[in-house]
Amino acid sequence: MPRILLAEDEEVLRMLIVDSLEEEGHEIRETSNGLEAYERLLAEDFDLIIVDYMMPKMTGIELIKLVRQHPEKGSIPILMLTAKAQQRDQEEAIAAGANYFLAKPFSPMHLLQLTEDILNA
Repeated sequence: MPRILLAEDEEVLRMLIVDSLEEEGHEIRETSNGLEAYERLLAEDFDLIIVDYMMPKMTGIELIKLVRQHPEKGSIPILMLTAKAQQRDQEEAIAAGANYFLAKPFSPMHLLQLTEDILNA
């Protein structure tokens, strides 16, 4: 069962993502800020990280940079979710180390398909 770390501060959106991914058989660990996500990442193993751009305590960009510097966790695929959907925002996310980018609002089906594609790559 694939394990996914979800860092999203919007509770309703987080619940929607968790419900959608769990229905497809994924094990989800959810956090509401970047710092909590990083601490959880250090304590557990994950197959994918889904991270929001704007979060309290640590932004998604800061989290991605920390993950990419970690010798054991640095190669985990990262999908950034964000309402900041300008080209420069996407470039910043990719430059920080995100592998994939999905602009909000998004279809849960699109997220599911992208998640499956990432996990099966």
